[in-house]
Amino acid sequence: MDTRISCFRRYSEEMRSGGPFVFDDASLAQWARPALRRLPRLAGSPIRIHCHPGLRDRRGAVHAGSFLRERRIAFDCRRSEFSRIFVHEVFHFVWLRLGNSRRRSFEALLASEHASHAKGELGWSAEWRKCALRPFDLRRRTRRWREYCCESFCDSAAWIFSGCKDHAEFTLSARFRGGRRRWFAEMTPPGLSI
Repeated sequence: MDTRISCFRRYSEEMRSGGPFVFDDASLAQWARPALRRLPRLAGSPIRIHCHPGLRDRRGAVHAGSFLRERRIAFDCRRSEFSRIFVHEVFHFVWLRLGNSRRRSFEALLASEHASHAKGELGWSAEWRKCALRPFDLRRRTRRWREYCCESFCDSAAWIFSGCKDHAEFTLSARFRGGRRRWFAEMTPPGLSI
């Protein structure tokens, strides 16, 4: 029997979320198990999860990358970081299927934070994009603004669902964290499409 199928069946039997993931490596399935228990129910075509040593993007080395059209996520991170990064990457698939109304609602939350001069973020991928925003990006809904919104959404989901209570990258103040948690509670139904 194909180890990927075997691993997927084991995962399907063990996980109450029934998430559609195919792990190329049994150790990745084991690393993902705690995060999978915390996630809302996920529905969609299978997403392949695999290791990719030396993973890079156009800016340099990265811990993971989501390939939405190929329905796969590649990882090059330590086990201690895996849960947080796994949830972040899964939520790229959620963002894609979230719908314009809910994406715009999250953008409105971030615009409100911006107007209040909120500093910090819930992950580096959102924080460096936030720091790179120019005054007109929000007003014009530029690509830079929309990419920041997506990364902030994924970092927020990782903060909420990964089980990671404290991390050096969690720099957003408690005042704004509460707003993010409320948004996710109200705007993400019990089941999400990926």
